[in-house]
Amino acid sequence: MEKTLSIIKPDAVERNLIGQIISIFEKNFLKIHSIKKLHLTKKMAESFYFVHKERPFFNDLCTYMSSSPVVVMVLEGKDAVLKNREIMGATNPKDAIKGTIRNLYGISLDQNSVHGSDSQENAKIEIDFFFKE
Repeated sequence: MEKTLSIIKPDAVERNLIGQIISIFEKNFLKIHSIKKLHLTKKMAESFYFVHKERPFFNDLCTYMSSSPVVVMVLEGKDAVLKNREIMGATNPKDAIKGTIRNLYGISLDQNSVHGSDSQENAKIEIDFFFKE
């Protein structure tokens, strides 16, 4: 079974959408392997999103991700990375297909409720970042 990382972002946690979002994953045959709620520091967010360091949105993203608690999960299932990306929908909620998490709960491009690994390689790196054994 493949594993991927998913983060329920501050905007969704603040609106008490954790259960609804987890339910969508489970209905789509992704099982929660590991889960924890934490409050990222700005330094942690900067380290996690390091690949975007040169992008103009980097500072705002890190400030937002450290603004309040998040829920980090390792999801497991057949083609978990791709499945999670499909379930999340397009990064911009306005472009997300109806019924996807970002379509249902995303507020804006910045506050789009969820993060998911974009490849198997990045999934391993991201999982290790939060769940190093």
